[in-house]
This record gives sequence, C-alpha cells and structure tokens, in this order.
Amino acid sequence: MSVARLDGERLMDGPEILVRSMSKPSVVDQSGNHWQYHSRSDQHSKVACWALLFDLLHYCPLLAQHVAAGKVGFGINHEMRDFKNNRKKYLDLVICTPGSRQENGHASFHELVPQYDMRLSASQKKQLAAYPEMKRVTVGSVHLALEAKAAMTEHVKALPRLFDELNSSHLAIHGSADYAIAAGFALVNFASTFVSVDRNKASLPGHAKLVTKHTQPNATERTIKKLEEIPRRTQGGVEGFDALGIVVIDLRNDGTPVTIVTQPPAPAPNDVWYYDQMIRRIASLYAAKFGNV
Repeated sequence: MSVARLDGERLMDGPEILVRSMSKPSVVDQSGNHWQYHSRSDQHSKVACWALLFDLLHYCPLLAQHVAAGKVGFGINHEMRDFKNNRKKYLDLVICTPGSRQENGHASFHELVPQYDMRLSASQKKQLAAYPEMKRVTVGSVHLALEAKAAMTEHVKALPRLFDELNSSHLAIHGSADYAIAAGFALVNFASTFVSVDRNKASLPGHAKLVTKHTQPNATERTIKKLEEIPRRTQGGVEGFDALGIVVIDLRNDGTPVTIVTQPPAPAPNDVWYYDQMIRRIASLYAAKFGNV
C-alpha cells in the first residue's frame, strides 16, 4: 500500500527510499570503517537523484512516455558550460535526448538499484517493474538538470560553500540552455549528534567514536533560511532554480536508522521547497516545455 497523509493524499516515495537506503552503512573508508554518510563520497547524491527520478517517472506521465519511446534517457555527472561566462559545472543528474554518439555498458535506471544499494519496499519494487526501462545515454539536448547537496554537520561553517555550489548550478544550467529545467535538492541534518568521518579516521572497532554535538534546532533553521535565499524563477531569461526542494532528516552516522523529520523547521507541505511540491513543479514544467518532443 502507498503511504498517505491524514488528508488521504498519497505520499511520494523518494524521501522514504532515501532514508531507508542511507540507513545501511555502504561507504567504506581507508580504515575499513563503514559509513552511512561520507563527505567525500557522492553516494548520498546518487541515492537522492535515483529516488527523485523514481517519483518523476510516476508523477510525470509525459516523461514516462518519452522514456518508453526512447526519446530521452539520463546522464550522470554531466558537464554543462555557461556560454556567456564560459563557466562549467558538473551536474549530478540530467534527463536528456540521446546524443549522436552512443556508449554501451552503462547501467540502466533499473540496474542502478543493486549498484547504488537502493532499498525498496515490496510495493516500490512492483512499481519499479512497471516503469519503462530508462537508459543512460550520451547527452544530447538537456531537458532537466539536477544538483543534489547535503548539510550533515558543521552546518553554519559549511553554509557559504553549500549556497555557492547550489547557486552556481542554476547559473551554469541556464547559461548553457535557458529552456532546460534547473532543479536543486538539499538534504539537511537535524540530528543533535553526528559521528564525523574526519574526526574518526582510525579503525573504529579499536577506538572510541568521537561524537560532534549540533545545536538544534538552530543549526537546521539557519541552514534552511540560507537555502531560501537561493534565487528561484517563474519565467525564462532570468536567474534562479525552476524547482528547489529541501528534505530534513535525522542522521547520526553511527549506524542507527535514518529518519525523515516532518516537524518545524522542516518545510511544511504548502511550502514551495517541500519535496512533493518540487516534484509536481518539475512534472508540470516538463509537460509544458517538452510536449512536442
């Protein structure tokens, strides 16, 4: 059964898939420690992008039609270059038309499940089986570009970089192709404690864990307020993300399950950066922009 809110509306699967998949420590460091989150790994970004695309295939019928017809595929870590300023940026995920040159051997969307160690419920596996097979392709024309970032610890110290990396993404996307949908996604950690990889470089079975304490809810509130300053746009020809989503989680990075935070300061369902709102906005924009593909 699909999870539903009190008003009976179906909840989207992405956040649930994300926290379930991140709950398993799947990133191994040089000392052999297994981590749920590693700041120098892109595993969390891969999982987030996969989960988001899972929802898009359900809530954007036109995208699913384009995938089934082979009109679009996806690219990972694709370089987009701002034509005006010659500024380049590698985007985590793009949905695009296939380029003229094709490469074989890349995992499809379905095949990324074991590769990314995605954790799906029985109903989600059934839903995935009903989706058309989406192939990874060389990138032609970009329809959607997504950048996913995380603020897991030292929130305030990391804010300038977090803001700059997200803000530079929509500038690069629209500087390359103004008609492309620029989407940003941020994970913000609400946990009061966190086991940092940087502070625990030795083999943990033989050493006590060094635990960082977060001042909550202040750290999360300040992070979200800064993210809200990132420009958003409602028309072409101007700067800003076309869609921006924020998900707040509780991740201690100590092996305990990761959970979704729904109470304030997490975005409310009527906020423009609420996850479900982001998915609906992307789906609506895709249908409006690419109906004639």
